[in-house]
Amino acid sequence: MTTVHTVDADTEIDTYDPPRIADRLYHDLLSPPEIAQVRRKVRRIAADTIAPIAGRIARGDERLDGFPRDAFDSLAAAGVFRIPFAGDVGGDDLTHRATATAVAVEELAYYSNSVAAIFDVHCILAGNAVNQGTDAQRRRWLAPVVAGEIVGSFATSEPGASSDLSPAAVTTEATATGTGWVLNGRKRWITNSVVAAFVVVLARTGNRLSTFIVPTDTPGVTIGTPDRKLGNKGQITADVILDQVHLNADALLGEEGGGLKIALQTLTYGRIGIAAAGVGMAQAAFDHTAAHLSHRHAFGGPLAGKQHWQFLMADRATAIASARDLYLKAALRLDSGVAFPEPEAAMAKLRGTEISVDMARDAVQAFGGLGFTQSLGADDTDGPVEAFYRDSKIGEIYEGANEVQKWVLARQIFGREITG
Repeated sequence: MTTVHTVDADTEIDTYDPPRIADRLYHDLLSPPEIAQVRRKVRRIAADTIAPIAGRIARGDERLDGFPRDAFDSLAAAGVFRIPFAGDVGGDDLTHRATATAVAVEELAYYSNSVAAIFDVHCILAGNAVNQGTDAQRRRWLAPVVAGEIVGSFATSEPGASSDLSPAAVTTEATATGTGWVLNGRKRWITNSVVAAFVVVLARTGNRLSTFIVPTDTPGVTIGTPDRKLGNKGQITADVILDQVHLNADALLGEEGGGLKIALQTLTYGRIGIAAAGVGMAQAAFDHTAAHLSHRHAFGGPLAGKQHWQFLMADRATAIASARDLYLKAALRLDSGVAFPEPEAAMAKLRGTEISVDMARDAVQAFGGLGFTQSLGADDTDGPVEAFYRDSKIGEIYEGANEVQKWVLARQIFGREITG
């Protein structure tokens, strides 16, 4: 499918599916062959199922349009949720699962960062967290996540705690009873919560943190009104309120007091996914911009003939390639058994999200008025790049703000005894 905008009397440009410039500029010398196969598979699935509805998702209203179930079901039917997981829970049992998952995120984000975020939370956050549980927990909760029969969610952030997940900052509390636990608290910005079958919740147990699998149909669990956000309109977030929520002992995920380790390991994996999403959005904005600059004539020739745009696009191509290398290196180290693949994970998240924002801004500038347009009044066609501009910013904020990533890197450089 193609949407065409007329830019002058004689020229039309394809702003829906421009040429994939990375296919001839980027050479992946890091990834094993199975990763290239996953990239091809997910790219085809995304082009067939996500691209046609990406505009609708990008311009939706979280409270009126809600969770894009058709996108989720399409990914489930195509087996995309199997990529991150082992065969015993129905996964594809790949050798390099984290790398394959990150590549899948990039390919989804190329068309819709909302869909990439849904996949990230469903598989990388909720799925990976439950994957660290007992065999019984994995069979009960993870197997249906992999099949796409249920939706998973992951809750660490609170109204007063997001990047800071120290026990002193987390106010959601779990109190032990004779047979299990009682949870009280409020979680905020919780993706997928409005449709989730369960939420993995980080809570304080005494002076430590623990994680719990909380079925959303448990009495005392309330899902709040969806947030209305600047971008990522299809990534539905809402508060999760826990009021005297009684759980059995088997709801504890991992060991009591081991919640912070589970959360940090999961969020490290998630940062690699967010880095890959940034690369996907940046590449899409780059491709649209390159096509536009090549066809849009002004001042006697194509805009691509102007040295300003030539030099800017050369810089952006270099930055995108570097960001892709960083997330692949971080994911490959994670696959090798390194639980916290730093500094690559922090570098990847920092650079991948920065280039996404920079390239989205450049794309709007290159397209001019059309770049600032959601829908063109003349023929009601979609604006080609404004969704990248709105969707990209959140990458610099969630799953560890970029300032936190710089602090992580400073610790790697100077040591904790200096940086704190």
